[in-house]
Amino acid sequence: MRIVVAVQIVLALVVWFFSPFQVLPTPSEVLAALGKLWMEQGLGQELITSFVLNIEALAWTVAISLALCYFTVMPFFRPITNAVARGRFLGLIGLTFVFTLMVGGGHRLKVALLVFGMTVFFVTSMAAEIAAIPKSKFDHARTLRMSEWRVVWEVVVLGTFDKAIEVFRQNAAIGWMMLTMVEGISRAEGGIGAMLLNQNKHFHLAEVFAIQLVILTVGLAQDFAIGFFKKIVCPYAELTLERR
Repeated sequence: MRIVVAVQIVLALVVWFFSPFQVLPTPSEVLAALGKLWMEQGLGQELITSFVLNIEALAWTVAISLALCYFTVMPFFRPITNAVARGRFLGLIGLTFVFTLMVGGGHRLKVALLVFGMTVFFVTSMAAEIAAIPKSKFDHARTLRMSEWRVVWEVVVLGTFDKAIEVFRQNAAIGWMMLTMVEGISRAEGGIGAMLLNQNKHFHLAEVFAIQLVILTVGLAQDFAIGFFKKIVCPYAELTLERR
């Protein structure tokens, strides 16, 4: 599989180098634009700004989403969780004014929009994982004379911890995808998304491709780091997949 992936990457690069479509910038143009953006226009600082914003939004998303999902073991909280999950059909543009009135503008507005956009998908995926827990696991825990809160801790929290990391991994990618739109709505602090929109506005395609390449690289590195963390903390998850 690694050989197949390597061959596909080489083929993609060959197609890019010898692409008949003149609208696409060449790799040399993209690399030159990347150097110019990094050395002259502060791409590195903008990337740090966006990365910190994404991490902060992810922290709030995890705290809110896991609390909502774990409380679904109590029937009272299930309608609330289901209502939050349905929010994934709402567009952020229509909610910008509401969030502005609630939290103000600038940094807090961007965090709120990112948290909402990721929370609705996090809750949807995680609630489905918890709902899929077999009833036999709860019954087995009760036969061990565990209290109800101990059952929730052992079966729901610890039992789905590997699933929670995987859902977190997916939503971390969603955060990078939403970043450009959110930083375009509020450009007070700048960020790599605002820089991308500025370059796109002036049709600087080489610069646009360079920024997209940076976002892709950072996103893949983050995804790999989360996956590596999952292998260390939850090695049993990999063993389960191998048995399947």
